Amino acid sequence: MSNDDRQKNGRTVIRCAIYTRKSTEEGLEQAFNTLDAQRDAGEAYIQSQKHEGWVALPERYDDGGYTGANMDRPALKRLLEAIELGVVNCVIVYKVDRLTRALLDFSRIIEVFDKHGVSFVSVTQQFNTTNSLGRLTLNILLSFAQFEREMIAERTRDKMGAARRRGKWVGGNPVLGYDVSPKGGSLVINESEAQRVREIFNMYLEFGSLIPVIEELNRRGWRMKAWVTREGRNAGGKIFVKNSLYNMLTNIIYTGKVGFDGQVYEGEHARIVDDGVWNRVQEGLNRNGRRGGRNISNKHGAILKGLVRCASCDAGMTHTYTKKRNRLYRYYVCVTAHQRGWSACETRSVSAPELEHAVVEQIRGIAGDPAIFAEVVRQLGEQRRETAVNLGEERAALDRDLRRVAREMSSLTTEAAQAGAPASAERLADLHERLASLEGRLGRIRLQLAETASSSVDATDLRDALAKFDPLWEHMNSHEQAQLVHALVEQVRYDGRTGTVTLGFRSAGIKQMCGLDSINRETSSASIELR
Repeated sequence: MSNDDRQKNGRTVIRCAIYTRKSTEEGLEQAFNTLDAQRDAGEAYIQSQKHEGWVALPERYDDGGYTGANMDRPALKRLLEAIELGVVNCVIVYKVDRLTRALLDFSRIIEVFDKHGVSFVSVTQQFNTTNSLGRLTLNILLSFAQFEREMIAERTRDKMGAARRRGKWVGGNPVLGYDVSPKGGSLVINESEAQRVREIFNMYLEFGSLIPVIEELNRRGWRMKAWVTREGRNAGGKIFVKNSLYNMLTNIIYTGKVGFDGQVYEGEHARIVDDGVWNRVQEGLNRNGRRGGRNISNKHGAILKGLVRCASCDAGMTHTYTKKRNRLYRYYVCVTAHQRGWSACETRSVSAPELEHAVVEQIRGIAGDPAIFAEVVRQLGEQRRETAVNLGEERAALDRDLRRVAREMSSLTTEAAQAGAPASAERLADLHERLASLEGRLGRIRLQLAETASSSVDATDLRDALAKFDPLWEHMNSHEQAQLVHALVEQVRYDGRTGTVTLGFRSAGIKQMCGLDSINRETSSASIELR
């Protein structure tokens, strides 16, 4: 207790914050809900201690629709901030599990309380955190709360495992080629989409890597599975990228099977891809790796392989070569011109050594041209801010989805209790799997937001790093040079009509070059035209 605390009738005022929580949003729209009931109980307890100088703070710390399994709750964060500012002397809750249901989180919260001399009271569970017996009681209560939560998760996993071993589809996002049965709980083939799936598998066998397949899919305007959620919201329909294409080509569901815990079981749904095609595609993917072909042998030193796109028709440009009189001539050729004839694209082809030299010279020249250097730094900062905004919007959407799933789980349990029958195990398993998927994605979004917040590139560091580019470059072999360029550059666009080369930089790669951090797997580019 600080020395400047106000006195009242000769007693030190104990400023009490009442914290309330409910896992779902169901019923919160009512005029008097469970959060109000919890607060009333807290206020009544504080009134009973009025003779000791206890007063209730008017600030409400209510977390409606938030799980107690983690600390990512807005009201809890505000409460901890108030404690650190010295505004709160005591925290009141209705039951301990309203504060948290995780023993590790509880120890962290109590550590904050102890550091700032804050007491902790549960209205319905009498104990005192200032002595060892009170702490033991708290730990026992929280151990049981955590045990209950883990048992629910374990039972759900067991039900999901049993369903998968019987070949059932237990929920999740639908995939291209299948629709969810109108009765739910099973998959039926969507014939038009299934034909596309077969063509995509055959495309990979024809091209031998992911990037050419993606380029062809984008040219045709084909997208991933689109569907309407139970809430009537449109979902899916995104363009194919390497990760999504790789996940599709390795999804065992297309062979009429389901996977669980490293095992494969015969599914109830019909297959789309036959075993011969499936096995050849898996062999190709295993040979090329998840990057889908970018790691294929590069014996001719094409340092821009997989990076170059045609500015005339927006197609990829593939590396090729020809030999004349024992001399090797290398080129980057527009895929459109290569497949449909030279008249189909104005860019056609460009000398590989000349294009590679132009790209390297532009990287070298960034530091030497103040205008270009300033523009690169500005666009990298703009890219970082845009990425943060996009991630923030996705996080907000995931938060809404989590609350929606929690409401549906609560509603399902309530309806079953009113009907005097157990809730549907399959539907509960579906919801728990959806909840786990959303929480996993939310965790990754938070990590990306943290990385983005710390990914600013200092202009001085960048200038110093570029000054060391030449000696570093000269001591590299062609494979190492290719790796460096791929780390720094997201995309190279070449316009054969004007001879213009445009570079799109990777902010994570630039930051690594500055010696500040490692390259993130998910990168985006900030482009600048360098002539």
